[in-house]
Amino acid sequence: MTEDDTGEGSRRPLRLLLSVFLLGMLASALVLLWPAWPEGLGSNVDSLGGRPECVVETSQGEVELNRDEAQLAATAAALLARGAEAPGSSGINEAVLQRLADGPDEDAGPGLTCQGSAASGLPEEQVTATGLTPRAERLREEMSEVFGEQSLGGFAPGGVSHGHGAESTHYYGRAIDVFFRPVSEENRREGWMLANWLVAHATELEIQYVIFDDRFWSAHSSQGQWQHYDAPEPENEILRHLDHVHVDVLPGRSN
Repeated sequence: MTEDDTGEGSRRPLRLLLSVFLLGMLASALVLLWPAWPEGLGSNVDSLGGRPECVVETSQGEVELNRDEAQLAATAAALLARGAEAPGSSGINEAVLQRLADGPDEDAGPGLTCQGSAASGLPEEQVTATGLTPRAERLREEMSEVFGEQSLGGFAPGGVSHGHGAESTHYYGRAIDVFFRPVSEENRREGWMLANWLVAHATELEIQYVIFDDRFWSAHSSQGQWQHYDAPEPENEILRHLDHVHVDVLPGRSN
């Protein structure tokens, strides 16, 4: 064995130790930086393999949609159900349209989930002569354009001060109830058609909560999943929101 061979052999453990040290430093840096990546990437997280913005559960399995596609599909389902034309609906997956219009085969229920986004920086609004804030009034107008005349409640000119739970958003002119009475399978399906439409348009219309049929959706949940709603009186179909869809808008903040 030559002197050079002996020197090379003694240097190999040092190189190995140096490599392990550098890999450890790199791993530590990744751990420190990782929490900031999703926020910095913003909406690109979805396009890089993250959660889809919206999902429709169909008889053929899950169909992933971006928010624009979900809005188009939910609106098309509502218009077609009224016998109205639905421009741009020809390219929509038929299974998606059927699911949003008819609900699941075995029972009425939610068909669409969308990621929540509780926008910050919105101005606080006061109740107008209609009994609604401008944000809630815009929501009412948008619903009527798609669904036509509806049976509405939960607000009145000058506002409401009773008939709802403590600190209800109805008292602040931020909530609307859309009634589907009596409670029946057909009315439940119509209620879920509206509820799905509201979730699809939640970001655009600055919606905070949608409650219907023992379920609720929240803009504060980034997962955007429908969750079980615990009514204060389980035997009361009104408090369980079986006969109406409750929707309210974000409050905003005072300057």
